Amino acid sequence: MSTLSASLDLPPVAASVPVARRLVRELLRSWGARQDHEDAALLVTELVANVVDHVGGTACLTVEATLSEDWLRLAVVDCSPARPAVQPFSPDRPRGRGMLMVEVLADRWGCEDHRDGKRVWFELRPPRL
Repeated sequence: MSTLSASLDLPPVAASVPVARRLVRELLRSWGARQDHEDAALLVTELVANVVDHVGGTACLTVEATLSEDWLRLAVVDCSPARPAVQPFSPDRPRGRGMLMVEVLADRWGCEDHRDGKRVWFELRPPRL
């Protein structure tokens, strides 16, 4: 299998969140990816929303996708060096669960330096038969 990849630059505004979600679903469908499209779209939504909520302004925002062999890697790049943090679940907090969802649903995830900012990524394998 060859490696498929795509990237999309978006403005760091709230309207980019559903756009990223929809585009990831469409991309995975067109690639015939065997990974759970809804999980992938949900996790990308959380990463893009983090950029909008915590970086925003005129910062950069890029969604990257790579499908290779059995792995799907999705990443969000922004221009802030501030690293995401996984917050413990609290029923008293209506927000702040995004990175916890990434940690629970993704097979692997991480954060790495990228130019003047960071790349937050996660990987999904196809479901086992």
